[in-house]
Amino acid sequence: MKLYYSTGACSLSPHIVLRESGLPFELVLASTKTHQLPDGTDFYSINSLGYVPLLELDDGTRLREGPAIVQYIADQVPAKHLAPANGTLPRYQLQEWLTFIGTELHKSFSPLFNPAVAEEAKGVFRDKLKARLQWVDGQLAGKSYLMGDDFCVADAYLYTVSRWCGVMKIDLAPMTHLVAFQHRMLARPAVREALRAEGLLK
Repeated sequence: MKLYYSTGACSLSPHIVLRESGLPFELVLASTKTHQLPDGTDFYSINSLGYVPLLELDDGTRLREGPAIVQYIADQVPAKHLAPANGTLPRYQLQEWLTFIGTELHKSFSPLFNPAVAEEAKGVFRDKLKARLQWVDGQLAGKSYLMGDDFCVADAYLYTVSRWCGVMKIDLAPMTHLVAFQHRMLARPAVREALRAEGLLK
């Protein structure tokens, strides 16, 4: 398998999950600025949408969208319990989390990364993000991870997007459960390996 990624982007989520899975894979850097691969290939020729992540399977099949990719990876290694079994209520609860993180958190960051968006408008998005993150903080009370005591693929996604708060000047310090979650995630060997591979951890 090949994972096309950009450093520190949302592709960090499936990168972490791949390392948690133990499956063999190749990392391919796809710049979101130049849209070129290290060998000069136009990334648009691989993903016409031009963004990461993209997972290419050994038979050439390609999967886009992080929430779909992480569930695919999890289902390849059911013994690792990275996601509940398909068809069970906990699996739908996992999908609920993936959808919430994707639509309420991830997409709310997009305007903050856009230099064309006015600072006043960015303030509105920051306030919305803070409210959503405070809700997540409450959901983490008394739990190690989003769905209880055990890591699941949604945790990799939450960790990835919550890392952006520092850059975007969103203070997480009052959200003690979320901060503790971040520390717990950083202590996981697979997370540290992924960060190190992307040059985000020395």
